[in-house]
Amino acid sequence: MKKHIIATNPTAKHNYDIQTTYEAGIVLSGTEIKSIRNNKVNLKDSYANIKNGEVFIYGLHISPYEHGNIYNKDPLRTRKLLLNRREINKLTGLIKQKGLSLVPISLYFNGNFVKVELGVGKGKKLYDKRQDIAKKDAQRRMQQAMSLKNK
Repeated sequence: MKKHIIATNPTAKHNYDIQTTYEAGIVLSGTEIKSIRNNKVNLKDSYANIKNGEVFIYGLHISPYEHGNIYNKDPLRTRKLLLNRREINKLTGLIKQKGLSLVPISLYFNGNFVKVELGVGKGKKLYDKRQDIAKKDAQRRMQQAMSLKNK
């Protein structure tokens, strides 16, 4: 199936060293789907957590639908993520034992369904971020040098 990316989390790969990713469904209301189709979503400050054996996403901002009136929900409400029991148990073990975090990376359509790409990662320290920036800068300079050489 074809993926149509709606929103990405710009700080996820900058602040976390993502080790594995999972695809999860998300429980939404009708007006929220209409807002998502209009790209009125912000993943920037969102995070996921496991509570009572279920995975929830917090801080996902879906703007109210303009024509939704009384059917609109709270834009920052907690939303349930849909994962298999086996995946939830695996995530629970990773988070509790290794001290990893669940971070939403992107929100996209997979067919007609909205999916969330969850990353399991460890928070980066400041020096790790500096090293990544230096690597990207060096890579960009090499690309520029190669393009000038080929001209």
